Amino acid sequence: MPDLSKLVEVSRRYGADRDFVIAGGGNTSYKEGGRMWVKASGVALAEIDESGFVEMDLEALRSLVGRDFGPDPDLREARFKEAIYAARLRPELGQRPSVECAVHALFPHAYVVHTHATYANMVSCCVQGEELCSELFEGRVVWVPYTDPGFLLAKSISERLRGSDADRPVAMLWQNHGLVVAASTPEEIEDLTERLLARVRERVPELPRQGPEPESEILWRLLPSLRGALLARGWASVLRCRTTGPGRVFADHPEARRLTALGPLIPDQIVYCKSFPLWLGAEEDPAAALDRHAEETGFPPRIVLVPGVGLMSAGPSAKEADAAADMYEDAVRVALGAEALGGVAPLSKRDREFIDAWEVEQYRRQVASAGGGGRFAGKVAVVTGGAQGFGRGIAERLASEGAHVALWDVSAENAVAAAREIQSAHGRGRAEAVQTDVSDADSVRRAMTETLRAFGGVDLFVSNAGILRAGSVKLQPPEEFERVTRVNYHGFFVCSQAAARVMAAQNAQNPGAWTDIVQINSKSGLQGSNRNGAYAGSKFGSIGLVQSFALELVEDRIKVNAVCPGNFFDGPLWSDPENGLFVQYLREGKVPGAKTVEDVRRFYESKVPMGRGCGVEDVYRAIVYVVEQQYETGQALPVTGGQVMLN
Repeated sequence: MPDLSKLVEVSRRYGADRDFVIAGGGNTSYKEGGRMWVKASGVALAEIDESGFVEMDLEALRSLVGRDFGPDPDLREARFKEAIYAARLRPELGQRPSVECAVHALFPHAYVVHTHATYANMVSCCVQGEELCSELFEGRVVWVPYTDPGFLLAKSISERLRGSDADRPVAMLWQNHGLVVAASTPEEIEDLTERLLARVRERVPELPRQGPEPESEILWRLLPSLRGALLARGWASVLRCRTTGPGRVFADHPEARRLTALGPLIPDQIVYCKSFPLWLGAEEDPAAALDRHAEETGFPPRIVLVPGVGLMSAGPSAKEADAAADMYEDAVRVALGAEALGGVAPLSKRDREFIDAWEVEQYRRQVASAGGGGRFAGKVAVVTGGAQGFGRGIAERLASEGAHVALWDVSAENAVAAAREIQSAHGRGRAEAVQTDVSDADSVRRAMTETLRAFGGVDLFVSNAGILRAGSVKLQPPEEFERVTRVNYHGFFVCSQAAARVMAAQNAQNPGAWTDIVQINSKSGLQGSNRNGAYAGSKFGSIGLVQSFALELVEDRIKVNAVCPGNFFDGPLWSDPENGLFVQYLREGKVPGAKTVEDVRRFYESKVPMGRGCGVEDVYRAIVYVVEQQYETGQALPVTGGQVMLN
């Protein structure tokens, strides 16, 4: 196998730059010794390695443009696709070559890079595109009128490449599609690409300034209602919100509705965003708007534009919603640039419908959306104190079973690290780090607003954050007692208040759905704890809140329950060498005769009939139980190894 490191490098270089490639778009290839390596369909250039390229028989591909696949368009493209697959040299790997691989084979050059460069597409999607191509690029770029992807495009490119010299780089601008540059080295491609696009940048004005940030109250009202309506129709699980950037500028632009009515500009816009966005007023009923849009366009919306607010993107996962938002913001820049250059030229209705129904693009969508299931698939969860201990373990387990998780934690650094690890294990966008002090109502409101921007709503709120300061009632400083109460008791109140508002708005649009607030309480909320009154009192009081909230919120289809774990001896609360409970209890003399931390640990383990401390999996299973049990609310479920039993 040849050295593909340069191909990988140039692929990643363009794949990571949103001015050239969005989501899974773009293609690259390399030829050597009668073989060609081309990007596999569904593989993202930004992350590609050598295994992401399909090895092809070069001459077999080049011969395809001279074959007769019949006059019927559907049959012709099916046969053409079969012939492409037959040219694979290692079909046992199961890779699908990019549909453009036959086009790549036609270039005599060693390297071919095809991108959907933003500034190139401002020209390719302009009504004066061909004239601009000639003027701006001084005849150095070949204009290719829009042609259906597949066999016809390959034939068209073949005709335009006759007489091409492999020693001289060549560039093509495909109408309503993108830029193709071919050369003998990646360096030649990069040099020519930069010189060409610099000419367009000089002619296009900057985006207009955007309006002020919307009030958080608008987002609290709009986003969970819209997500609830999407959930009710089975159209999306995650709703991303961008209140800054090109999407926000476009939502407020006076020409935006006219431009969107023209239709999509390039095939990838259809693949990732569908053909038309939904325009929604901030005070409008989202259910009626969604139904109207689907009736008019034939598809659920992937993009929602709200004047004065910004751009919302919907999808079954955050990764897909992000891809749709990225693609649409690129389309916004292209549309405004093309308009400035002379006017927008969208895809025709016939071309748009061809792409929307095309099997190859359907496959690309399926690959892009491939992901695991799980009992929490499609759910959004918040876990407070989510960066360590029980909270981190709960967040990881929820993500492993399909949830998108917001990790609220007082330590921004720890939350970011935990979120990164969860995303590394379970996929981009599956976890968000949100710095939060649960004892501060303003901090909680900001955290919920950030969570709504990230996911659109909440299905499960796990109130886990808490602190413990052991001390005698005779000696404990009042400010220490107050701090414990403020975090554990007051914090649960302000978190439940925020969660309840969001869940009620979401459930109002999704008849029959239930959401859950689960407090991670303690066995100390079920029985008193010697020299630990501040902690036990806050937990006893929280069970009173659980029961009271459950009685009130049942009318909003919100269940409220508590899980009361025994001692998590291996977590930082107990085992931290400087301030853990083992150290505190040793210092306070809570265990008679104990001389070491290990003495304190053995003492507490001996109190558990099952002989061990509580673990993350024990707590997680209890959470699963109270969520899945539809006929329980207001309960406090012990998870104590038999140490505390309910009467």
